[in-house]
Amino acid sequence: MKLFIANKNYSTWSLRGWLVLRGFDIDFEEIELSLFTDEFYDELKKYSGAAKVPMLVDNGVPVWESLAICEYVNEQYLQGKGWPENAADRAKARAISSEMHAGFGGVRSEMPMNIRGRRKITPSETCLKDVQRIDDIWAEQMEAFADKGGYLFGEFSIADAMYAPIALRFLTYGVQLSEKAQIYADNILANAAVQQWVEESKQDLSVVPEDEAGIEINAYA
Repeated sequence: MKLFIANKNYSTWSLRGWLVLRGFDIDFEEIELSLFTDEFYDELKKYSGAAKVPMLVDNGVPVWESLAICEYVNEQYLQGKGWPENAADRAKARAISSEMHAGFGGVRSEMPMNIRGRRKITPSETCLKDVQRIDDIWAEQMEAFADKGGYLFGEFSIADAMYAPIALRFLTYGVQLSEKAQIYADNILANAAVQQWVEESKQDLSVVPEDEAGIEINAYA
């Protein structure tokens, strides 16, 4: 099994695909490609015209979209354990994961993931509404699961893989969260796989100007 990803400092979607594999201890070969290079597009187009990361290739089967990768891994390798066991929780986990996948355009455009950076921006009203909605989701889940494992549905799930990059973005831009939402942010940032990704992101010092939003206030230490 191969997983193609892009620069770890910047690529949120790569992290999601990578985290569902590493977070569930599934063996895979990681292939990192530099963003916006000929090699990036040429290599990915061998498997899909979308030419986007993450790209999973498993026994000749290409899967080139993060949530589809999560579902594929769940079916083929996790026997359904990637989602909560309880039907109601499972439905909610899928709903908030889809909400993350399709929404929050303000956060995405104004707070690009930049793990090494500590940046200051002036968020728009749209971005602030996104932040509040995410805070509400995290706080609500911690009401139910803070003492049952500390992830969105207690145990680590695909939903956590979908929201982990947001916690990293909030750290970069100094977003202030409610007390309960901060509990979740702290928990997911302490996850061993997330910590591995963060440490490895420091090794690549390449810069993608498009993702250097706002003003630098403190380099990652």
